[in-house]
Amino acid sequence: MIYKEKKQTNKKKTVAVMSVNYAAGLSPYADKGVCGLPERFDSPEELKTKVENLAQLIKESQYLVVHSGAGISTSAGIPDFRGPKGVWTLEEKGESPHFNTTFEDARPSLTHMALLGLQRAGYLKYLISQNVDGLHVRSGFPRDKLSELHGNMFVEECEKCGRQYVREKVIGVMGLKPTGRYCEVVRSRGLRACRGKLISTILDWEDALPDKDLNRADDASRRADLALTLGTSMQIKPSGDLPLLTKRKGGKVVIVNLQPTKHDKQAHLRINGYVDDVMKQLMELLGLEIPKWEGPTICESSTFPSETAVDVKPPRNISAKVEVKKDKIKEERKREATQLTEDGSVKEEAVSVKRERADFSVETDAKK
Repeated sequence: MIYKEKKQTNKKKTVAVMSVNYAAGLSPYADKGVCGLPERFDSPEELKTKVENLAQLIKESQYLVVHSGAGISTSAGIPDFRGPKGVWTLEEKGESPHFNTTFEDARPSLTHMALLGLQRAGYLKYLISQNVDGLHVRSGFPRDKLSELHGNMFVEECEKCGRQYVREKVIGVMGLKPTGRYCEVVRSRGLRACRGKLISTILDWEDALPDKDLNRADDASRRADLALTLGTSMQIKPSGDLPLLTKRKGGKVVIVNLQPTKHDKQAHLRINGYVDDVMKQLMELLGLEIPKWEGPTICESSTFPSETAVDVKPPRNISAKVEVKKDKIKEERKREATQLTEDGSVKEEAVSVKRERADFSVETDAKK
């Protein structure tokens, strides 16, 4: 009984910490990438011209994929990681970050809602996010058109049948650990409920990316003729390398970020500006209204938004033959994802999809 009370107290503490700082719940990890690089701003005239070019590219695109990072949530009060006031930047200086909101109280930014507008208008075909704040889902973006590669603060998943539950409050557990709840899915013919253990979807440093989300993101990136990255320095592999799949297949990459990114040399267009400013101008040029946020809205399917879809991952008892084929496909994807490096040369080393790690190499002003 004493153990239970202690466990519950620790859980409450975890929820409180995660409500204001997701990074504080991660395991210690030394290589977090390059933090605190200087920000660069295009002049108003240059920004206007670049956004006009972006609007034209989107109009000509047949399959637009957007890659979003922490930079799109800073205007919602959630700090990024490597910016001038980022969580890890301040950590390196021995300072503590300041938070203006909690994950539950945070409202989707203009960029979140603009992306929803682009999807509804038929321009945006797929969205790939590294963010765990849940703002894409809470904005009403269709979950069947979204890959959340690092998990979602508000989502827990049955480790037995794969059903996912979107909650109103943060789950409070990280590292794919049990949440203390059980699956309520009723099996066919009205038999007993699944009762599988529910686990968090938030990844820790050493956790494998979710197969379903990664595979869909990989497929969409290969299919895309235009990859638009918003608010990400793309330092984390393999997520940050996905836009290169579009480039390698003959598509274009557009980067919107204030700091230098790992793949700037691969960009067809590089925009240095606040993502909200860019998206506001873009929507005006496309003649689209930005949807108004009217509270957390969950949309499971882009085809039938009124129906509730069940997200099911592949069963664990896959045959050996299927497993071997699956591993082979993964190996091919590992090699292909790293074929294109910054200088256009071929890189032999495979990227492990089992671990997200920092990898960054840009020329700073000091080196220039």
